[in-house]
Amino acid sequence: MFNKKIVFVIFFLLLNFKSNAFDIKAPSVVLQDFLSGEILYEKDADREIYPASMTKIMTSIIAFEMLKNGEISLDDKFLVSEKAWKLSTAGYSSMFIMVGDQVSVENLLRGIIVASGNDACIALAEGIAGSEEEFAMIMTSKAKEIGMQNTNFSNSSGINDPDNYSTLKDILIMSNYLIKNFPGYYSYFSEQEFTWDRTGGDPITQGNRNPLLYKNIGADGIKTGYLAVEKYSLASSVERNGRRLVAVASGFKTKKDRSKESMKLHMWGFTNFDTIKISSSKENISEFDVWLGKQSKVKGYVNDNIYKTIKKGRKRELKVIVEYDGPIEAPINKDQEIGVLKVFYKNELISEHTILSRDNVKKVNLFSRIAKSINYLIWGDV
Repeated sequence: MFNKKIVFVIFFLLLNFKSNAFDIKAPSVVLQDFLSGEILYEKDADREIYPASMTKIMTSIIAFEMLKNGEISLDDKFLVSEKAWKLSTAGYSSMFIMVGDQVSVENLLRGIIVASGNDACIALAEGIAGSEEEFAMIMTSKAKEIGMQNTNFSNSSGINDPDNYSTLKDILIMSNYLIKNFPGYYSYFSEQEFTWDRTGGDPITQGNRNPLLYKNIGADGIKTGYLAVEKYSLASSVERNGRRLVAVASGFKTKKDRSKESMKLHMWGFTNFDTIKISSSKENISEFDVWLGKQSKVKGYVNDNIYKTIKKGRKRELKVIVEYDGPIEAPINKDQEIGVLKVFYKNELISEHTILSRDNVKKVNLFSRIAKSINYLIWGDV
């Protein structure tokens, strides 16, 4: 084995850009780049809040997961109980279902996601788990499973209950989980209206309460919320030119503030930051020298999608270095660790990722090894 360190350096120079002091008129805010996971803006995002109708994101996730696993289907119908019906008559956001209705899972989901129907939440919860209380336990268990450590769900809709609480950081985790794991079903969140052919009356059409869907900025979700104690809230997602920003904010004083400030937050994120792709999962990083192998090179890859988001504000340097001790002695197994990809920002190491071998490389036979060794002694590493 002859040690040699090979270094590949890639420089990304970003443009100078000056931005003024920035603030969002809400007590709690968080903005994240979806691809890189970088938090771009944050204000008291760990404060305990009442998530209100943002709770319905988890209600939808539970149903989506069961659909994905084949435990239920969109065509399955659930019976509407009196408890569910009562929420359509008490001044809450409603889908306007009736006692004894048999409503499909798909219609209930659209009633929850688009019309924000509390009645639809209970009907779905009871249809899946037998009772809303049992369904809320499933919601909380799922929350813990995906990393929402400061959340408890006590109901499926988010109506006022001191035991139904969360934080913006947790709602951000939940929103990311929704988008990453259910891209097909997530399209329901971008629907601007839903028409329910209700029993005992004319069809009723309701618009999506997410104000960003009507702004032509690339918004495709996620969910509004309102409680008197918490005021107006919004979990939102905007995708532009292959880049997605996800935001959660709570405590807006008015609907107008929720719309205006949330749009301002996203536009600030797109204007003041760039997201740079370093590598895609399974994409070849480079070729690496092999010693005493039946092939002289082996390709390496990383298992991760690697993106970095850098603020445009002054000249910055993002440096990516691929390091390995080589040539790498055969035999080499497929998926064997062969190097490290290191990402530096302003000369500070910000992440590193294991590089794996793309292929198996067998060792040459004894006579070939002797010949290669003699060649190296005479001519060196050529």
